Amino acid sequence: MQRVTVSDKAAIQISKILEQEGSPKMLRVSVSGGGCSGFQYGFDLVEDRGDDDIAIEKNGVTVLVDSVSLAYLEGSEIDYVEDLIGASFQVHNPNAKSSCGCGTSFSI
Repeated sequence: MQRVTVSDKAAIQISKILEQEGSPKMLRVSVSGGGCSGFQYGFDLVEDRGDDDIAIEKNGVTVLVDSVSLAYLEGSEIDYVEDLIGASFQVHNPNAKSSCGCGTSFSI
């Protein structure tokens, strides 16, 4: 089973967001049905871990992935990308056969 990783740029950005929130929180990355390609990524700030969560620690921040989403995210890297159209968290997912132009949905 390949791990999900978090890039240095993503960890820095998560840290900045959590500092602004003012309480100890974690970033949850999830996969759900929907989006223009069949599945979509979700990014939420949470305070509690679920029983089936795996925790990814990087540079002092914690990213959570539930066991169902993990099946779709195996081998993925969570990154933070800044480009001409804006800045966003993106998932570089080797399991995705295609993805939409905005990078938030994919198909397997």
